[in-house]
Amino acid sequence: MRKINLLLVFALVFATQISAQESTTYTKNGVAIPVRTTPSNTLIELISSDSIFNFNIAVATFPKGQKLAWHSHPGGQILVITEGVGYYQERGKPKQVVRKGEVIKCLPGVEHWHGASAETGVSYMATYSTQKGVTIWLLPVTDAEYNSEAKL
Repeated sequence: MRKINLLLVFALVFATQISAQESTTYTKNGVAIPVRTTPSNTLIELISSDSIFNFNIAVATFPKGQKLAWHSHPGGQILVITEGVGYYQERGKPKQVVRKGEVIKCLPGVEHWHGASAETGVSYMATYSTQKGVTIWLLPVTDAEYNSEAKL
């Protein structure tokens, strides 16, 4: 009986360690911040705007080949690429390759999209204001747009 109890304790400790390794490292007041996962990305909303701070901060991760639809932010958006290689494109301009360490300023109201490259995933931290309104989602990025030649 004692061997079974020790085995159960070992299994519980092992399972807890595995679970802790898979959880997010982002916390708010010691409580893990929820991770929202869709088929195309993972999003962690670190800070949501409130009566004092009128901006949001989020961390996003995209597997290779995944992207957002065209969209705009009435208050603008700043992206800080933290891992990998991705793409950023503004409506009417060439697609750009973005890499770890780069900062992109998306001007208020400018239609754009961003996501991972076809070969590599990408992660970034985004901050955007909601004072002038929420994100305006538009049409999906077409295969032709995604596969167009990228400006280096």
